[in-house]
Amino acid sequence: MSTQIELPEERYADELAALAAGDTGPRPPGWRLTPRAVVQFVMGSAPAGRGKIAITPKYVGDPGLVERCVVTLAGQRGLMLVGEPGTAKSMLSELLAAAICGTSTLVVQGTAGTTEDQLRYGWNYAQLLAQGPSEDALVASPVLRAMETGRIVRIEEITRCLPEVQDSLVSLLSERRIAVPELGDKSVAAQQGFAVIATANLRDRGVTEMSAALKRRFNFETVDPIADIDAEIALVTRQTKLALEAASVDRAVDEVVVEVLVTAFRDLRTGVSREGWTVEKPSTVLSTAEAVAVSTSVALGSAYFPAHADGIRTLPGHLLGVVRKDDAADAGRLRGYWDAVVRRRAEDGQRTWRTLWQQRDDLG
Repeated sequence: MSTQIELPEERYADELAALAAGDTGPRPPGWRLTPRAVVQFVMGSAPAGRGKIAITPKYVGDPGLVERCVVTLAGQRGLMLVGEPGTAKSMLSELLAAAICGTSTLVVQGTAGTTEDQLRYGWNYAQLLAQGPSEDALVASPVLRAMETGRIVRIEEITRCLPEVQDSLVSLLSERRIAVPELGDKSVAAQQGFAVIATANLRDRGVTEMSAALKRRFNFETVDPIADIDAEIALVTRQTKLALEAASVDRAVDEVVVEVLVTAFRDLRTGVSREGWTVEKPSTVLSTAEAVAVSTSVALGSAYFPAHADGIRTLPGHLLGVVRKDDAADAGRLRGYWDAVVRRRAEDGQRTWRTLWQQRDDLG
């Protein structure tokens, strides 16, 4: 029985093995691959010779960003990935962890309910009450396990954690050691290869702002939306195809739907259409990840409901569901986009956009 979502170290095991087999350069202590091979794993490359396998591109973005991330981790600095929701921050952190230490599973999901125990250590209270403090009763956090084994730990949405929880990382990142005073003089020192990758959404700025002391322990890198429309269309197409395969749906991705969807998302995201017409931006973040979700929904609807075989005609309803999830007023902004951009493209004779204009009533 296959899992719904494969870990990157599982999905790309052959690629990681191929890279390791030919990876003879210098590498930081505790790393499975050289920094150059880590970047190659993330960004992809053509086969290097007969019998060699191609390394698939996994992250669409600036190679320089990935190189800086790798250098930060090689220097044993904390890496902070910030950006709008849906810009592949978590995916990038998973890929880096998989390539560097072989596992992406050491992770803490930050929430308002995250406790200091989840970043340091806790206790098995049944054993604690029966035997008192002991190493057997200690429950290691993902951070502590990463330190003990020299691996990467990922902390998702760190700014959603309370300030006092965040600040428990300050001494840990400085001293690279966790003291366990309940066990006397015991402390756990970080092994070679240990590093922290944290992520934060710009939309969460001000929820629980990081302290200046904690910020100084991280190198910050901003992950921006995909700049090139062709690259974004290719990525949405590829991810939609993978989603259909996971759902055991034997259906080709509708390239017209994807192109129109990505174009509309980019128009609304930037506030300017490709023709230069002004568009009122909705408050909702129309990310590439959201585009993949909509494209997949349209494709599944076409597969399961023959009456919806023309995915373009169902697209307005899906878009409406996306844009008004944060603010009901965004529905009006989407209708404004239809009246200002979709209508003009329809009048210019663009057949697909004429079909979209005919579905105007679906927006309410």
